[in-house]
Amino acid sequence: MRSFVVADIPGLIPGAAQGAGLGIRFLKHLTRTKLLLHLVDVMPPDGSDPVENVRAIEEELKAFSPTLAARPRWLILNKLDLIPEDERADFCKKLYKRLKITKKIPHFAIIAASGEGTQPLCEAIMTHIEEDRAAQLENPELAKRELDIQKAMQAEARDAIAELAEARQRARAAKKENDDDDWDEDWDDGEVEVHYVQ
Repeated sequence: MRSFVVADIPGLIPGAAQGAGLGIRFLKHLTRTKLLLHLVDVMPPDGSDPVENVRAIEEELKAFSPTLAARPRWLILNKLDLIPEDERADFCKKLYKRLKITKKIPHFAIIAASGEGTQPLCEAIMTHIEEDRAAQLENPELAKRELDIQKAMQAEARDAIAELAEARQRARAAKKENDDDDWDEDWDDGEVEVHYVQ
């Protein structure tokens, strides 16, 4: 039986690498992957541009870990059922062109809800994983390079998380200091009047 594990990483928004949303918690899990599948809604519910959405995620990956951003990444266009069937091929072609997707970069168009296009995608993923695994078994240098890449991504992730924790700590300290200063200023300005009422 052939199989592989897929981890769905939702919630990556602009600023995720700097701690916005739950992004950094999800990003750190990506450092254990060998292949990134970028699943893109062709008609996002919020009306946003799918190309800009792809670019935003690319920027978050680079900001979090340049090594992770350099990992193989395939583009998967989803929800094609929202586009009239006779317009789908042209629509996808235009998106690929705007994203500068060439035949060298694997890309797929699917309808996840019905499963359309998912079988060829799964086959391609499995083949990629098996070929990568076989190449590493055959060539110890490739296996060592993969291990080095994993270590680099994990180090970059630790650094990014530590940097974020320090920034948050500085922000909390500054807020506390400002709050204390405001209290001291109010207390010392002589303009505070206290009236006791019985």
